[in-house]
Amino acid sequence: MLSIKCFKITLLLSFVCCFSAFSQDFKSDLKKLNAQIESDYKSKKLTENEYRKLKEEQGIIQMTIEKSNADGYMSPDEKNKIHSKIIRSKKRLAKYKNNREVY
Repeated sequence: MLSIKCFKITLLLSFVCCFSAFSQDFKSDLKKLNAQIESDYKSKKLTENEYRKLKEEQGIIQMTIEKSNADGYMSPDEKNKIHSKIIRSKKRLAKYKNNREVY
């Protein structure tokens, strides 16, 4: 009985460690998002203006990552800001794909 509880706790901790390790890789998240933007633009799901806005946002996120890594240490506050910018960009991409902007 005790070994089953230890196994469950160990399994839970390993899942938490895996998710936390993958969630801090901002450059790969940004790379995936950029590839998604490019493919959606090529398949005509995004307009030129929407594409331009998303690419500008990608540049801002990239500059923020570089500034945060300049001193070799990324504080939790900097990580949270970068993560929220990436999430905001993903949501905006989904919105642009489904609902066109009205000009």
